[in-house]
Amino acid sequence: MKTEKYNVTGMTCAACQANVTRCVSKLEGVADVNVSLLANQMTVSYDESKVGEEDIVQAVEKIGYGASSLERQTASPSKGGFRSEWQARQDQALNGQKQMKRRLISSIVLLVPLMYIAMGGMIGLPVPWFFVGMENSLVNALAQLLLTIPVLFINRHFFQTGFKALWHRAPNMDSLVAIGSGASLVYGLFAMFRLAYGFGHGDMEVIHEYAHALYFESSAMILTLVTVGKYLEARSKSKTGDALGKLVDLAPKTAVVLRGGVEQTIPAEQVAAGDIVVIRPGEGIPVDGVVTEGHGYVDQAAITGESIPVEKGPGDSVISATINKNGTFQFRASKVGEDTTLSQIIRLVDEASNSKAPIARLADKVSGVFVPVVIAIAIVTAVVWLIAGMGFEFALSNAISVLVISCPCALGLATPVAIMVGTGKAAEMGILIKSAESLENLHNVDTIVLDKTGTITSGHPAVTDILPMDRSLTAEQFLGEAAAAELGSEHPLAQAVVERARQLGLSLPKAEAFEAVAGRGIHARVQGREYLAGNLAFLEENHLPTAAEERSAARAAADRLAQEGKTPLLFLRDGKLLGVIAVADTIRETSRAAIRRFSEMGLRVVMLTGDNKVTAEAIRKELGIEQAISDVLPTQKEAHIRALQEEGHKVAMVGDGINDAPALTRADIGIAIGAGTDIAIESADVVLMKDSLDDVAAAIDLSRAVVRNIHMNLFWAFFYNVLGIPLAAGVLYPAFQLRLSPMIGSAAMSLSSVCVVTNALRLRFFKRKGALVAEKSAPVLEASHIDIANPAAPAEEVSQELENEKGSSEMKKVLIVDGMMCAHCQAHVQKALAGVEGVTEAVVDLESKKATVTLAQDVADQALMDAVTEAGYTPVSCETVA
Repeated sequence: MKTEKYNVTGMTCAACQANVTRCVSKLEGVADVNVSLLANQMTVSYDESKVGEEDIVQAVEKIGYGASSLERQTASPSKGGFRSEWQARQDQALNGQKQMKRRLISSIVLLVPLMYIAMGGMIGLPVPWFFVGMENSLVNALAQLLLTIPVLFINRHFFQTGFKALWHRAPNMDSLVAIGSGASLVYGLFAMFRLAYGFGHGDMEVIHEYAHALYFESSAMILTLVTVGKYLEARSKSKTGDALGKLVDLAPKTAVVLRGGVEQTIPAEQVAAGDIVVIRPGEGIPVDGVVTEGHGYVDQAAITGESIPVEKGPGDSVISATINKNGTFQFRASKVGEDTTLSQIIRLVDEASNSKAPIARLADKVSGVFVPVVIAIAIVTAVVWLIAGMGFEFALSNAISVLVISCPCALGLATPVAIMVGTGKAAEMGILIKSAESLENLHNVDTIVLDKTGTITSGHPAVTDILPMDRSLTAEQFLGEAAAAELGSEHPLAQAVVERARQLGLSLPKAEAFEAVAGRGIHARVQGREYLAGNLAFLEENHLPTAAEERSAARAAADRLAQEGKTPLLFLRDGKLLGVIAVADTIRETSRAAIRRFSEMGLRVVMLTGDNKVTAEAIRKELGIEQAISDVLPTQKEAHIRALQEEGHKVAMVGDGINDAPALTRADIGIAIGAGTDIAIESADVVLMKDSLDDVAAAIDLSRAVVRNIHMNLFWAFFYNVLGIPLAAGVLYPAFQLRLSPMIGSAAMSLSSVCVVTNALRLRFFKRKGALVAEKSAPVLEASHIDIANPAAPAEEVSQELENEKGSSEMKKVLIVDGMMCAHCQAHVQKALAGVEGVTEAVVDLESKKATVTLAQDVADQALMDAVTEAGYTPVSCETVA
C-alpha cells in the first residue's frame, strides 16, 4: 500500500473537496483519501497493483480540477525538503491573493460607474441627461452592458470552473455563483431585446416594463461581492498557518562546519551526519547532534517550552532550532535534513492540520449534496412563484437569491480552520497532536491514567532524608562516609547518595575494596574501616547490631520511611549502625498542581505503578489521587486500561512512550510525556516536549476550546443556510412583504465564510487555564539524628529539636553576586558557597542576586567571596546579618 500526496488546483469550497474525495474514492485499489481544502492538497493511500498515479490525476481532472504529484515536485534534495514545500505553498497562496486583489480592485473600478448609472437616478443623484428618461432607457441599458462585460471577464474563473463542474455532474459553489450571475446577465439581455422591440413598435408599455428590469448590475455585483468575500477569506486563512510558518522559520539557514580543519559556512540543508558544527554565542543550532567539546547555555524554549537556558557540555545532546545564549562549543551532527527534531515536529503539525476530525464528516456529507439540493430549491422557488402569478422577474430574482445566498464554504471551513489553528497553537506550547481525530477526542476524556515513574515522578532517585544514629557524627559527616562506601556502586540508589554528597562539595575518599551484592547491598573498605550498606534484611544477614534498642530504632525508622514511599538505606561501620539515608524518586515540580487541576476539570485520576501497595498508597494520599493500582508489571498496564474502558470510561494514558507503548496504544488517547528529541513515538496520539503534566491539562483544555469553536462554526454555517435559503426563496413575502435581493444574498454569502474563519482565528489567543506555579520536588529534609528512645518520630520534629539546641551559635551572611543568568548559575553559586568549610547552608535568590549563607563558625568574608569568584561569578559585597 502506497501513500502519496498531490497538489489539487481549482478547489474553492467544501463541495469541491467532497467531489474530489468522492471521485478518487471510487477508483479500484484506493483505500483512503484525505482532501485538504486549506492546503489544496490530497493524500491518497492506494494499491499500486490496481491503480496508478496517472489514474488518480486523470480522475481528478475529469471532474474539472487539476492534480499533480507533490513528491515529484519536491524530489530534488536541492529544494530543501519541507522548507521549500512550505515556501512554494506560501508563494502560491500569496500569488493567488495578489491576483484576487487585482481582480477585486478592477471589478470595483467598473462596478462603481455601473451602479451609478443603474441606481443613481433612483436615489436622487445627478445623472447625465442621456441616461435619464424612458427615451434613453436603451442607451442606459447598453452602457450597463458595456460595463458589466469586463467585470464578467475579470471574474471568468467562476464561469470556467462552475460550468465545468456542472457539466461533469459535480457542481460546487462556483456553479451556484455562475448560474446566479449568468441568469442575471441573460435576463438583462432579454430585457434589452424587449426594450428594442418596444422602441421599434412604439410600445411604451413594454418600455416601461423593462426599463427598470435590467439585472446587469446584479450580475456584476454578485461576482464582485463574492470576490470580496474570497479575498477576505484568503487573508484570514493565511493566518491559520502562522504557527507552522514560525516553526519553519526557526531553523537557521546556514551552518558553520569544520571540514579539513577549516571552518566553512554552508546552507543548513547541506550539513551531513558526522559533520562537526561550530556554535558561537547567539547562533541557532541547525541540526540535531551531540556536543564534542566546549560549553554553552542553550535556550530550548521554542522546542521544549523550557524558559531557562540549559547547560550543554561534552556528551550532551542539542536540538535543531534552539539558540546558544552564551559559550562556544562544537557538536557532531547526528540527525540532519528531514530527520531533525524540528523537521519531525513540522511534519507532525502539518499532517495533523490537514487531517480530518470525525466531527467534520457531518459537514462533508452535507457538502456532498449541498449544491445539487440548492439548485433544486432555486428551481422549485421559481416554479412556485410563477404558479402563484408573481411574474417571471419576481420568480427569477428569488431563484437567483437562493443560488447566491447558499454557502457551502462556511460548512467546509468550520472544522479544518479550527483544527489548523488549534494544532498550531498546541505546537507553540510544546504539545504535538498527531491528528485532528486526536485533538477532537481529547475533549471526551473522563479518566486520566498516569504512569508513576518518569511521569508523576522525575524518574531519577534523590536523597530525601539523612538520619544519623551515631550522635558523634554530623549529618554531613555521615553522608560523606555513606557516599564514600557507595562510590563504587552503579545502582541508582547508591548514585543518588553519591550525587547528594557531591552537591554539598564533600570529599569522598576512594574505597580500598568494594563488593556489590545484587539486589541486597554492598561491602566496602574505606580508609581501613569496614562498611556495610543496604536494606534491613541484608544488614540482618550481616551482623546487624545486637542491641535491641538500636535494632528497634533502625526497623522503626525504615518502616516509617517505607510508608512514606521512600527506600531506606541502612549503613554500618565496623559493625556499628551509623544511620539511615532515605532515597525516593522525587515528584516532578508540576505534578501536584497538575493533578489538582485534573480534579478541577472533573477528570478521574488513576496511578499505575510497579511499587508495592504501601508505597503506592503513600504517594496516592500525598498527591490526592483518586485511585492507585500497585504491583503492576509493564505487560499488565494494557489490561488495566482495557478494564477501565470496559467500565465505560474514555481513557487518556500518560506515560514515557517507551515501556508504556501497549497501554498508550490501547487507551482512547495515548500521551507520551517528556519525549524530548524522540518525538516520532508511533504508539502515542499526543507527544509532549516537556516533562510536565501541566501540558496534559493544557492539551485537554485546548481540545475543549477547539471543539467548542467547531460547534459554534457548524451552528453558524447550518443556521445561516437554514435561515438564509428560505428567506431568499421569499417565504416571508406573503406575510411581511420581506424578500432579499440577489445583491444582498451574495454579500451575506461572502461574509458567512469570513465570519467562520475569523471565529476560528480566535483560538490563536488561547491561554492556559489556571497557569500552574512550579512546585519544588519533595524537599530534602534537614539532616537530623534518630531519637533511639522514639525512633518513629518524624524527622522534622527531631530536626527542630536540634536547631533549638544550636541556639544562637549560628551566624548568617548575605552576599550580592553579579553574573547569574539562570537556575544553573544559581546552582553553581550555591554549590560553591556550600563547599566552604564552616558553611552549613547556602540559599541563593536569582532575582535579587542575593546569596544567604548560614555558618556554624565564623568564616571570613573574603573566603566566601573567593569561592564565588572561583565559580565564575562576581561577588559585589558581603555583610553579616543578625
